[in-house]
Amino acid sequence: MAAPVFERVKSIIADELSVEPDEVTPQSRFVEDLGADSLDVVELVMRLEDEFSLEIPDEEAEKIGTVGEAAKYIESHAEVRKE
Repeated sequence: MAAPVFERVKSIIADELSVEPDEVTPQSRFVEDLGADSLDVVELVMRLEDEFSLEIPDEEAEKIGTVGEAAKYIESHAEVRKE
């Protein structure tokens, strides 16, 4: 997993879910570990779509349960901007 993508995803998740960045690991589950509810997950998907200029279909979003899975999905579906 490319570190820059994971770090950007981690930062967005920490901000959206109001958790400390140290709590966000590739294995962190959105609901069980980070306390996200269904609205949080929808808002998080929208923010990730905006940040990485891609669309995550609902069927795919439902399969993403961890921070690492989100980062891997983004890596394989987005042309990541170099920053």
